[in-house]
Amino acid sequence: MNRAFNRKKDKSWMHTPEALAKHFIAYNAKFLGHTEVDQPKGTEVVRDAVRKLKFQKHIKKSEGQKIPKMELQISIYGVKILDPKSKEVQHNCQLHRISFCADDKTDKRIFTFICKDSESNKHLCYVFDSEKCAEEITLTIGQAFDLAYKKFLESGGKDVETRKQIGGLQKRIQDLEAENSELKKQLQVLEEQLMIAQVPPGNSISSKTPTDIFDMVPFSPMTPLVPLPASNGSAPPPPARPSEIRRDLFGAEPFDPFTCGAADFPPDIQSKLDEMQICLGSAILFADGKLSREVCFLSML
Repeated sequence: MNRAFNRKKDKSWMHTPEALAKHFIAYNAKFLGHTEVDQPKGTEVVRDAVRKLKFQKHIKKSEGQKIPKMELQISIYGVKILDPKSKEVQHNCQLHRISFCADDKTDKRIFTFICKDSESNKHLCYVFDSEKCAEEITLTIGQAFDLAYKKFLESGGKDVETRKQIGGLQKRIQDLEAENSELKKQLQVLEEQLMIAQVPPGNSISSKTPTDIFDMVPFSPMTPLVPLPASNGSAPPPPARPSEIRRDLFGAEPFDPFTCGAADFPPDIQSKLDEMQICLGSAILFADGKLSREVCFLSML
């Protein structure tokens, strides 16, 4: 790591090694944001980034937006940027990816560091605004680098590989947690849609028209007869016109033996019809003879 400003060599560190090696040091600061830079280090590089983010800060203030406050957790493994209330990690900058750290002498409130993004491999400059702790935070990050380097020498380089693996696993855990949260939201939306679409059984029964044992709508003289739709959902057939031939219950045309010709029936049926006509003629003649005798008898009286 490169420092923008030289410190006295005899200046002692602010924290114990155990605090940074086994735990972390927490600070609160306003997060102006991060922006991409062309170089991994350099005073002019960070100054350009600070000017750019300060300009964006004034625009946000004019629009009524507040600069968010973040919690920084500094350890020998890196710098975590968290939401101070929910403790949700917004950015996890691993220490071996931080290439530059500086506090601004012209503005005592500002401190920055440059970190290489693990996914895009771009160099991002993170800028913070701390009213009292800008220089202290910069020194704390420097102490974390010093302890990490000593640990690297003691372990022969194996510790760096372990930290990289741990960092990759932590990133994977964060991605899985974000994916799990998104899936829970989608599941909740689907459950709400299902509850809205579901109709209670009581309402569905009461909305149907009551029918009898033959699934027929009972007749009421107070209401006009309206044809019901078919059970398959198709439209009911149109009513029969007066000019059309009426049919019986089984769909056959009505039988009239006096209007039908002889060719309309088979021979056996035709012979029976002939017999019925002969019998009917005889009955008529018998009735006429009886009626004439009764008339004659009455005239004699």
